[in-house]
Amino acid sequence: MFHYQITIMKSILVIEDNLEVRENIAEILELAGYRVFTSENGKLGVEDAKRILPDLIICDVMMPELDGYGVLHVLSKIDSTASIPFIFLTAKTEKSDVRKGMNLGADDYLTKPFDDQELLDVVEIRLRKHELIRTNSGNDLYSINEIVLEARGIQELEKLIADQRKVSRFKKKHVLYSEGNNANSLFFIVSGRVKTYKTNEDGREFITGLYKEGDFLGYMNLLEGSDYTESSMALEESEIHIIPKDEFFALLFSNKDVAAKFIKMLSDDLIEKEERLLKLAYNSVRKRVAESLLMLYNNFHKEGTEDDYTIAIYREDLASIAGASKETVIRTLSDFKDEGLVNITGSKISIANLTKLQKMRN
Repeated sequence: MFHYQITIMKSILVIEDNLEVRENIAEILELAGYRVFTSENGKLGVEDAKRILPDLIICDVMMPELDGYGVLHVLSKIDSTASIPFIFLTAKTEKSDVRKGMNLGADDYLTKPFDDQELLDVVEIRLRKHELIRTNSGNDLYSINEIVLEARGIQELEKLIADQRKVSRFKKKHVLYSEGNNANSLFFIVSGRVKTYKTNEDGREFITGLYKEGDFLGYMNLLEGSDYTESSMALEESEIHIIPKDEFFALLFSNKDVAAKFIKMLSDDLIEKEERLLKLAYNSVRKRVAESLLMLYNNFHKEGTEDDYTIAIYREDLASIAGASKETVIRTLSDFKDEGLVNITGSKISIANLTKLQKMRN
């Protein structure tokens, strides 16, 4: 459980047309120490956002006058409100609705009904993430327009990758790099899936990250100038570009857009790992297994295919992500199957009810 101690009172604007829901959200947030403003429809919400300039906006999707998508669209075009963290409230659970909001630039979403803890958790996480980015904006790195990063920065990275003579192919379970070895390369996944993990003195493995096509690996230790602090292994046959340290730093120091991209990736990684550790510390086994399945789904599901909801993973790996024993994970999966949350065929787990997994109570 998070401790909601606010040194400087943060302001939150709640845009919601349902009076009961609006007042309930406001009461929860005020009890947690936030200064809350409310708007009863989208048009009023836009005007209030421009006037108040809150630290965060919580906005319902389906509203009269102007819906949540319209509110986000309008505010994203105004310099003073474009960077305010934005959380959608929706009673709809279809993936297309959630995806539409995230594509428009929303930072997160909550599906109604939700409990007090879910609301406070997502608000706290979004405010912390925004504050970290804001306070680490030295040299104006974080103010670089995202389009510039995607255009100039990525183009330069693509040139660096294209300059590599060959793509290295790694078979399933082949180690890319090992914990404690000298960090001398940046890894880019052309195809396949890769995990990073740490091993304790008893040889027990804890998975620290999951990566797929288009992801970079190893940059944290390169930027820190340290040895690899975790190991990396291919989960399936993968193609990897290995970029030498010297070439990476030559580009990093000569292109501020590339530097900004990796600094942002670094800060996002730190926040994500902190959130994961908190969940491991405070969540029940059922909640941890559900979160692990969702993590795998979000990273590896193949959208629009027959395997959209199917995850192929060894039980040992799932246990390593959830921070539980293999036996405990197997029992929990069996319970999930009986409850109609998942279907299991060999090593493949198909999510039968994504909404219930997302809303599972701790």
